[in-house]
Amino acid sequence: MTVMQAFCVIPGDYAIVRLPRDAAVPEAIIGAPFFSITRTADELSIVCPDPQVPEQYRAERGWRIIQVQGPLPFEQTGVLASFALPLAELGISIFTVSTFDTDYILVRASQADRAVRALEAAGHVRTGGA
Repeated sequence: MTVMQAFCVIPGDYAIVRLPRDAAVPEAIIGAPFFSITRTADELSIVCPDPQVPEQYRAERGWRIIQVQGPLPFEQTGVLASFALPLAELGISIFTVSTFDTDYILVRASQADRAVRALEAAGHVRTGGA
């Protein structure tokens, strides 16, 4: 079964930051329009606006965020796969963040336009955003 879903592109450039597992969450990140913090036994991983990342941090910079329009019911299956597959077929790498309501797919800024076209060709519908 094919899942068709609306999506938008969140404005701005984002970074994926890796800090030591016991590092404090940088205060500059709190209050950003979009940020995600995940702490595991191995690392502290943060997605946040690129300009808010201090130069000394280990970071993968230059990402754009595609937001799947939610909320998505927990019982719904295949949504993330329906976004990932057309991008994988074009060799577009992704980084994902999931929340209670929806999924966010990060793609390199240099491939964002190509990613959007691929998602539209796969039947997804773009609604606003940058």
